Amino acid sequence: MTMSRAIRASLLLAVPISQAVMLPVALAQSAAPPEIAGIWQAENGQMKIEMVETGGGYAGRLLWGQRAVEADGKTFKRDVNNPNPALRSRSLEGITILQNLKWNAKDRRWEGGRLYDGTSGRTVSARLTPVNGKLEMRAYMGSPMLGRTIRFRSVPN
Repeated sequence: MTMSRAIRASLLLAVPISQAVMLPVALAQSAAPPEIAGIWQAENGQMKIEMVETGGGYAGRLLWGQRAVEADGKTFKRDVNNPNPALRSRSLEGITILQNLKWNAKDRRWEGGRLYDGTSGRTVSARLTPVNGKLEMRAYMGSPMLGRTIRFRSVPN
């Protein structure tokens, strides 16, 4: 075999190998979480939250909730059903209702979250899945199959 044939043969072998080596790197980069910091409103208009980054994860603050305000639509209710008696006199305005969300690159969603419902005092599991520029929040007790999904869209600050 001549020298130029040997070089061509080794290059032909190297190209598929280099592509195979680069494929996992490209997949890992594409699994990076999309940016979700900002204001999100439920598509049904019943809730508005602000998502903030918190040390490798995300949390959500309540900006407005139909069930969290009095009949005037502006005055926030108190956290009277909180299991912690020391927090029952605080306003529901601005409380952290969603916390501990961590990115799962394999399933392409934030998982392990906890959602606090200030109107009932209950805390349930939660996960967020980005779908076509929106967020689907699945809140559940026990199994995600037994939960409820709320769809959010990003809104300007």
